[in-house]
Amino acid sequence: MSPRRTHIAMIGVPAVSHVLPSLEIVRELVARGHRVTYADDPAVAGLITATGAEFVPCGSVLPVADNDWPDDPVAAMGLFLDDAVQALPQLRAAYDREPADLYLYDIGAYAARALAESQGRPVLQLSPTFVAWDGYDEEVGAALWALPGADAYREKFARWLAGSGASTTDVDTFSGRPARVLAMIPKAMQPHADRVDTGAVTFVGPCFGSRADREVWTRPAGAENVLLVSLGSAYTDRPEFYRRCLEAFGGLEGWHVVLQIGRYTDPDVLGRVPGNVEVHSWVPQLSILEQADAFVTHAGMGGSSEGLYAGVPMIAVPQGAEQFMNADRLVGLGVARRIDTADATAVALRTALTELVADPEVARRSALLRAEARAEGGTARAVGLIEEMLG
Repeated sequence: MSPRRTHIAMIGVPAVSHVLPSLEIVRELVARGHRVTYADDPAVAGLITATGAEFVPCGSVLPVADNDWPDDPVAAMGLFLDDAVQALPQLRAAYDREPADLYLYDIGAYAARALAESQGRPVLQLSPTFVAWDGYDEEVGAALWALPGADAYREKFARWLAGSGASTTDVDTFSGRPARVLAMIPKAMQPHADRVDTGAVTFVGPCFGSRADREVWTRPAGAENVLLVSLGSAYTDRPEFYRRCLEAFGGLEGWHVVLQIGRYTDPDVLGRVPGNVEVHSWVPQLSILEQADAFVTHAGMGGSSEGLYAGVPMIAVPQGAEQFMNADRLVGLGVARRIDTADATAVALRTALTELVADPEVARRSALLRAEARAEGGTARAVGLIEEMLG
């Protein structure tokens, strides 16, 4: 008889920026012979099955299809709680009769931790963004919990926890203090990294596959410099900003520009596209960044991490959520300029690019942080740590 394969379950949420960071970990676990199931909404099934994992449908009520997220942070947190409430029965139906040996879960998939704790199984969070630090509750959480609606949210969360079967019943501990975390970001992007509990958190850096696994972009012959402009996957309905970029960088001597506009913007609204610019709804971002000389980014954690990993100077134009904090972090690291959207005129963008690539200190810092990000171990280290948890 062949030995039983170890069963690892990954449970996520269907936001692309949360799915992509862990896919190479899942792919590598499958390649090493583990049975990996992945529970998420059918909207992202194609991304998941491409890794070789078994897809487990778990419908989500998060507004990722139309990107209709509320501006109020308490309301946004409430959406994730509502998603957990309706996801837990689905996960129980899928896993109670055949529990996994280890559960991996995204930071937004609260139901996964409740399921694992109710079954007495080990559980590991895969975080695609920064984690809490010693003092976080006082420095950040206190202001959040003082907002209107926060008390009702906490009470609802506590009631759900009490009936979920989870062994952790404190809301702050359950939602913000996992017992074990792999942070899939460069440690340089972590605020107050010196105050993070290294007994619980391991920074493994961005987790990518081999070059053979990636889609490839080819740098045009004769392109002296390459600039990528991308606002990620969610905040892409920005036609006016794209037109400013065309004005700023179109026809700029020595520069070839790749402009990603996402699925919400019709290319026809951009007007005339200069000859040195290629426009796409989606691009293989890391492949381009590894050949690029500069990057205009919204400073999402995924884009910021890839920019640091590739060692590319950045112009950060934050659009929402934690991107303003990330933009300031990149500036503080000495590898970026921040320009808010309202100030992102063609002149400001062009000036920032010229100054950025001419600054030798930016080049030095970019190279240093690139080396640090790659030394953190990435996918191989993450998978090794996961296998250690399996004993």
